[in-house]
Amino acid sequence: MSELKTDRELVLKLQKGDLSALGVLYDRHRQMVYRTALAITSDPEAAADMLQDVFLRFNRFSTRIDPERPIEPWLYRMTANLCYTWMKRRNRFRRAVTEMAEWISREHHPTPQSIAERDEEWESVRNAVASLPLPQRVVVVMYYINDCSIQDISDILDIPVGTVKSRLYYGRTALKKQLRLQGDRMPEVNFEYT
Repeated sequence: MSELKTDRELVLKLQKGDLSALGVLYDRHRQMVYRTALAITSDPEAAADMLQDVFLRFNRFSTRIDPERPIEPWLYRMTANLCYTWMKRRNRFRRAVTEMAEWISREHHPTPQSIAERDEEWESVRNAVASLPLPQRVVVVMYYINDCSIQDISDILDIPVGTVKSRLYYGRTALKKQLRLQGDRMPEVNFEYT
């Protein structure tokens, strides 16, 4: 085998089924393939796996390889393709693991304390809304709870848009005061007097 010096001669031997030619090609080009895979994956184990895969594929597809052309471009392309596939799978796997970890870490079974706190907050909001004068309460419920637009509320209640805005403003101010809200948790509504 030592008399075979060129890659061309080795590819021709491999195409005839001589696996010793693959061994010589492997020894000759393994460093290049490994370095390329390592540079792409930054993972020595993955790079070693890519090295094996590249030469397994080289053997499998040897009949399709043109012995008149240099084999380095084929090896680079195959290495890059395998590495890109590996990176995509790894990223999908990482994303799946991350999503699963987030799902597991979420509170699936709320504690009695968290349920009580949430119920207490809702009770406070219900009481605050119930304490509003009826015209303000109706507009606040329609706007904040039922997601009706100001125009829709105006049409439904048959009142001017300015009146809807005024009632929203005063209802919001009363709720903030009762609930002692800091900042603006409820969106501002431009109001005008009618």
